[in-house]
Amino acid sequence: MSNVKIPETQKVAVVPKAGGKIEFKNDWPVKQQKDLAPGECLVKIEASGCCHTDLHAALGDWPVQAMTPLIGGHEGVGIIVAIGNNTNNSPVKVGERVGIKWLADSCLNCEDCRKGREQNCSQAKLSGFTVDGTFAEYVVSFVQHVTPIPEGFPSNDAASILCAGVTVYRAIKNSRTEMGDWIVIPGAGGGLGHLAVQYARARGLRVIAIDTGDEKAKLCKDLGAEAWIDFKTSKDIVADVKELLAAPERIPLSSPLLLGGYTQALDYLRPGATLMASISICGSYVGNRQDAREALEIAARGQVKVHFALKDLKELQTTYDGMTAGTVAGRVVFDMTK
Repeated sequence: MSNVKIPETQKVAVVPKAGGKIEFKNDWPVKQQKDLAPGECLVKIEASGCCHTDLHAALGDWPVQAMTPLIGGHEGVGIIVAIGNNTNNSPVKVGERVGIKWLADSCLNCEDCRKGREQNCSQAKLSGFTVDGTFAEYVVSFVQHVTPIPEGFPSNDAASILCAGVTVYRAIKNSRTEMGDWIVIPGAGGGLGHLAVQYARARGLRVIAIDTGDEKAKLCKDLGAEAWIDFKTSKDIVADVKELLAAPERIPLSSPLLLGGYTQALDYLRPGATLMASISICGSYVGNRQDAREALEIAARGQVKVHFALKDLKELQTTYDGMTAGTVAGRVVFDMTK
């Protein structure tokens, strides 16, 4: 199904065991077209974002362990170069540019999948966690779950929308907010937070940004946040939030990117407000296939722009170090074409 020459080996970044040192391999095997199962596709990666989840997967510090050896990454954009034989009714074709998300595949038949909650499927496959991820030149993914990238939207810009963007977009979309409502975003200058500020503004919400540091303060204000609280210099975040609000508007959403964010949010939420969390007061966990398309379309129209540093994959370890130290403003994207 493909006339593209597929190499036998490729370059990857791999963690051999949980907590192990990142190793760069140039001889990792590439799955050939004849070996792809029905429904599988092979994607030649152009760009891959880097997420905190990738760091946790590499460290193995979550209760659920990632596969090892581990090729991380779940914000990949690339070109489909092959599709498995006997794949029926594929929504994508060879030569199409697509995105690979955290949710690599699901059964599409269980109750969660039927109701648009495929990310909760008990048979879900997770990119860079239970199946090989996007820190590689070639990735095997699944035709029913890769996401077409809008024409003209650069791959480097699209990459981080596939996890960071769709995660905050879905949370805000389902937050029961109305135009003019206030929204508090802890961690607003970080990878997810700076996108949350923009998606919130696109929905006509008024943003109070919480984070720390001059660089993040400038970023949040430039993106349209109406108010800023530095959590390191604030003596009482709850009091500061309340003081900023002269009228009894609701504060409906708290993205818990700041340690202790949930506890503080419960103190400053007003009656009728909503706190978003993945174990639901009102729950949101990444996004489904439709959420991904919507989040990309909004970004492709220019209403949301990922602020990212473009790096070589060899800088993966220093990127993880920056994440651990909390010094990464915006996102990091790896140029996989080099």
